[in-house]
Amino acid sequence: MNSQGNLIDTHCHLDDPKLAAHLPAVLHRAKQSGVIGMVTIGCAKSLGNLDSAIDVARRHPDQVRATTGIHPHDAEHQSDALFEALEELARDPLIVAVGETGLDFFYEYASREAQLESLRRNIAIAKRVDKPLIIHTRDAASETLEVLKEEHARDVGGIIHCFSEDAHFAKASLDLGFVASFSGIVTFKNASEVREAARKQPEDAILVETDAPYLAPVPKRGSINEPSFVGYTAAMIAELRGQTTEELHAITTQNARRVLNLSFESL
Repeated sequence: MNSQGNLIDTHCHLDDPKLAAHLPAVLHRAKQSGVIGMVTIGCAKSLGNLDSAIDVARRHPDQVRATTGIHPHDAEHQSDALFEALEELARDPLIVAVGETGLDFFYEYASREAQLESLRRNIAIAKRVDKPLIIHTRDAASETLEVLKEEHARDVGGIIHCFSEDAHFAKASLDLGFVASFSGIVTFKNASEVREAARKQPEDAILVETDAPYLAPVPKRGSINEPSFVGYTAAMIAELRGQTTEELHAITTQNARRVLNLSFESL
């Protein structure tokens, strides 16, 4: 797909082996598709892999920024030493947000108690380094909102990534300072509530992402997802909202620049 605008993929995992093995080609295809920048997400499981995401940004600073955080799946791995190192790394200028962090009560690869503690500690770090949060939430909508409110996460705000809830949750999270980033899920026929949320989301609070290498959008279902596919998601959202693709590209890119303080140059 030849995207017609300057899109930003606000959430991908370029350090995943499925993409890292041929990263130069992935980045080239992204640029050819009109993607001016990508945010690769750091998911620290140990001190040993803490730099995995930012290393990609260090090698490709013209196209990539990074985040750092502890994913809810990995919350059992948290330790004081890991959080201390994470906070130090979060101060790096190439790190634009803390996360992804959050709650996943669908898989529960980590206990709920560990996830809640990790989320609160990630929020505290974000507030100390004054950077926004990247929030993952699945089957934990009310609990996520409760923690964001209790911990005053509004002080830094951030993104509900891979938005998979309904318009009510989108409004509630926006009231707490969190915009919605929509992935390829919005192109799935059975995602009626997500589509409705994308249609209703205020213009200044909508982003697009791939979550690559996962969740490839229609018509790429079954493929390894990559940032060059983000245009399909943008096209679906534009159709839902009655906007042109050019308008939707401009809106989401402006929002990404503002929310994540990005400075990628237009093509």
